Amino acid sequence: MVGPHGDVTGERDTPVNTPEHEAHRLDEADPGHRHLFHVPPADGGDHPESAYLAGNSLGLQPRATRDELLADLDAWGRLGVEGHLDAERAWLPYHELLTAPAARLVGGRPAETVVMNSLTVNLHLLMVSFYRPAGARTRIVIEDSAFPSDSYAVRSQARFHGLDPDDTVVRLRPRVGEDSLRTEDVTDYLAAEGDRVALVLLGGVNYLTGELLDIPTITAAGRAAGAVVGWDLAHAAGNVPLALHDWDVDFAAWCSYKYLNSGPGALAGVFVHERHLGDPDLPRFEGWWSTSTATRFEMTPVSRPPATVEAWQISNPPIFAMGPVRTSLELFDAVGMPALRARSLRLTAWLESLLDEVVTDRPLRVVTPRDPARRGCQLSVRIGSGSAAELTKRLRYEHGVIADAREPDIIRFAPVPLYSTYHDCWRAAAALAATVGQVAR
Repeated sequence: MVGPHGDVTGERDTPVNTPEHEAHRLDEADPGHRHLFHVPPADGGDHPESAYLAGNSLGLQPRATRDELLADLDAWGRLGVEGHLDAERAWLPYHELLTAPAARLVGGRPAETVVMNSLTVNLHLLMVSFYRPAGARTRIVIEDSAFPSDSYAVRSQARFHGLDPDDTVVRLRPRVGEDSLRTEDVTDYLAAEGDRVALVLLGGVNYLTGELLDIPTITAAGRAAGAVVGWDLAHAAGNVPLALHDWDVDFAAWCSYKYLNSGPGALAGVFVHERHLGDPDLPRFEGWWSTSTATRFEMTPVSRPPATVEAWQISNPPIFAMGPVRTSLELFDAVGMPALRARSLRLTAWLESLLDEVVTDRPLRVVTPRDPARRGCQLSVRIGSGSAAELTKRLRYEHGVIADAREPDIIRFAPVPLYSTYHDCWRAAAALAATVGQVAR
């Protein structure tokens, strides 16, 4: 059988009534959109393409990205400075092309959503506005397994306000013997200690375990306690359905190079709930792009920010960095998050069933919640010995399977619904079984 890129899938040579044959059958029935992406060639194993399960770290390149980016480059060559107004996708309002699809992706309104900067820069800009410690209300609540950059960011914010980060930053841990936070552990803390909490800043999907937190319930608990609630959606945007406006989230930020497939270091996104827009008492750093578009070229010394999230913009948007984000968002608009989430649930459940067989008699354990409603498309496996990084190297160079490691002992597999296949999942499980020895009984 020939795949969409001319690669031979090998189904005709696969014995029937085997998991591999079933994987091919499922791919025929539920094909996804792999043909829209460049898939890296395999560095090992028996297949021409990699089984790419690292989209939670860096998404694959959409095939449309190169031509669309080159078209923007050509406009610069043909028009020079006049491209600001005369390019087919004029540069001056270019960022507005991304606003509506980004808003649809995260469940925000266009006035609440903007694409700009990088994730941690945006978190800092948002904390300038929303982390305002006063009196006894100084604490910042994060999860103990927060991505390190979030930990660095909140600790530096505490120091910036003259506070001791060891006292200010509260790191919520799972219960003893468990791998993931329970929603009630977060809400119970906020009910008991909320009058001392200024900011709750959690990851929507935990980068290490793949756990999807209950964003609306935790947001409601934080706001009821009088705290501001923000979310790092780096592993949630493009992975799970979001409804930030309806959930009453104060602010959120996300990157675009993981599930949003916009390239390494791609521009990030920001959401600020409309109740904060236009508030003259809210502190905010400003720059050239923070002032109203209508008056920007009057060159006045005092900013006149619009009553939208664009007031948080600072600098002239980088057009060639925005192009790949625009291309990706158009793809998400065309396919739709409901369809992607439905396929994600099917694909992840299939991988889980295969891993269940592998881990039974090996020093391996899946630490991602089994409840599909409590996870995205990532399944994290804890290894009992050795180096996670070394194991992922063997998976890649011996079997052509690309996953990623979080040292010392977590390997993450992400069957991304846009381009991953059931056969990719089978290859990953088979490679893991072949690489990790069984435990003698």
